[in-house]
Amino acid sequence: MNNFEIFGLEEKFAIDVDALTERYQSIQKNVHPDRFAHGSDQEKLLAAKKSTQVNDAYQTLKKPLKRAQYMLELRGVDMPSEQASFSDNAFLMRQMELREMLEEVKFADDIDAAVFEVSQVLETEFEQLYKEMQIALLENSDASNQSASEILRKLKFYQKLHLELDRLEDLLFDE
Repeated sequence: MNNFEIFGLEEKFAIDVDALTERYQSIQKNVHPDRFAHGSDQEKLLAAKKSTQVNDAYQTLKKPLKRAQYMLELRGVDMPSEQASFSDNAFLMRQMELREMLEEVKFADDIDAAVFEVSQVLETEFEQLYKEMQIALLENSDASNQSASEILRKLKFYQKLHLELDRLEDLLFDE
C-alpha cells in the first residue's frame, strides 16, 4: 500500500493538506500503540509498525518537495543524488550568482534591505520552478517526469539557500 492509498487519496501532487491531516489524525487514533496497551505482544508490535507507517506516510505527503520526490519514485524515476552535478550550465551559473548575492549580505550597508532582497529573489525563482514542476508532474510522461526530477533538485537547492539566508540573518542580528 503506497502513501496515497493509506489516506485514500488520489495519486497526484495537488492535495488538500487539511484533509490529509484530518485523515492522518483519524487513522492514528485507530492504530496508535496506546490503544493496544493491554493486547498481545504481536498486537502491540503490529500497532507500532502501522503507526510508524502512517506517520512516515503523513510526513512525506504533507511536504510538497517530499511528496514530489515520492511521486517520482513511485513512477520509477531514478533520482540523482543532490551532490551529482547539474548538466544545466545556466543553472550552475545562477547557483554561483545566488551564493555571491548571499555572501554580499554580510557587507551590506542596510542588512535588512539586503536580506529582504535576497529573500525576494529566492522566493520568486522558487515559485517559478515550483509551478514548472507541478506542470511536469501533472503531465506524467517519461520526459516530463525526468524534467520534474531535475526541477526538484533545483528546488532543493533554493530551499537550502533560503535556510542559509535564515541562519545568516540570525547570526547578523544576534550580534
